[in-house]
Amino acid sequence: QIAHRFEGAQRQVDEHVEPAPTDEAGLWEDGEASGSLPTQVTPEQARSILSRNDSPDIPFTWSINPYRGCEHGCIYCYARPTHSYLNLSPGLDFETRLMAKVNAAYLLRRELARPSHEPSPINIGSATDPYQPVEREWHITRDVLEVLTACQHPFTIVTKSSGVERDLDLLSLAGARKQTYVMISITTLDSDLSRRLEPRAAAPMRRLQTVQKLAQAGVPVGVNVAPIIPFLNEPEIEQIIEAAAMAGAMNIHYTVVRLPWEVKPLFEEWLTHHVPEKAARIMARVRELRGGKDYDADFSLRMKGEGVWAKLIAQRVRKAAERHGMGRLALELDSSRFDRSALHLQDEVQLGLFTE
Repeated sequence: QIAHRFEGAQRQVDEHVEPAPTDEAGLWEDGEASGSLPTQVTPEQARSILSRNDSPDIPFTWSINPYRGCEHGCIYCYARPTHSYLNLSPGLDFETRLMAKVNAAYLLRRELARPSHEPSPINIGSATDPYQPVEREWHITRDVLEVLTACQHPFTIVTKSSGVERDLDLLSLAGARKQTYVMISITTLDSDLSRRLEPRAAAPMRRLQTVQKLAQAGVPVGVNVAPIIPFLNEPEIEQIIEAAAMAGAMNIHYTVVRLPWEVKPLFEEWLTHHVPEKAARIMARVRELRGGKDYDADFSLRMKGEGVWAKLIAQRVRKAAERHGMGRLALELDSSRFDRSALHLQDEVQLGLFTE
């Protein structure tokens, strides 16, 4: 249980935490495995739900994250340090102590109804997965999608969960209007490696099935090969892209691993435990991709890296995508149909339920 950067003491969890098994047949993964820590979800009354993005390397202006923290437990997750601002650990707390923004749909209706709002695609899941296992009980993502489809507002989704299939009715409707695009993140095709890297995410083959189901339902879908980790999943780049093409993905995206703040020691500890024979080599290559540093937050470098190896990865992704007739850019979504009149704010009685 790593201490966050604002904390002086480091806590220790004595029990060994095993990754929870995944449910390849169902939509969501199983909740807890024997020996795993239970997930605690705290309802949160958010003050706002739309976050504005000004980063030039991110292709959207607005984003929504229905939850803080993520049960998937991906060791490489760049969002882990956000838990530090809650006085919680970016380690196990990030995976097991979650906040659910229960008033997300209400806030979204209110914020979209403002005359000043100019519609452009809203990304759902930029920091934490909107279809992590708790979504099956809290259905906050579903509520958000109902608002967006009702007022015909374009949106994109990033997930590594098959839970997105639950919302095919809304997604297919938005897809027919050219108002949605879903990206399924696939890190590896090796189920054992995935189980260790992303212990509570859907298995790789299950994610490919989700790509296929989305495509068959008329939902534009792409695959995010991310993060690319040198010498770990990097040798699979071409195989992942080929599998994505066979499943019906129309586009390929990728990023290389980034290790801001507390992610670095967590990742290094994981390497030492799971792949000790590769640990030093992997970190040396990570630094080569970052100009000799463990991490570089420069907008022009943080997603893809720099130098010879970054160029080689970009070339491999481009050539593999072209070989299968896929591009590397998301399709342009239609913002012209946005219907502000379809937004109906809750009355004062309903609002009281949120504020009491």
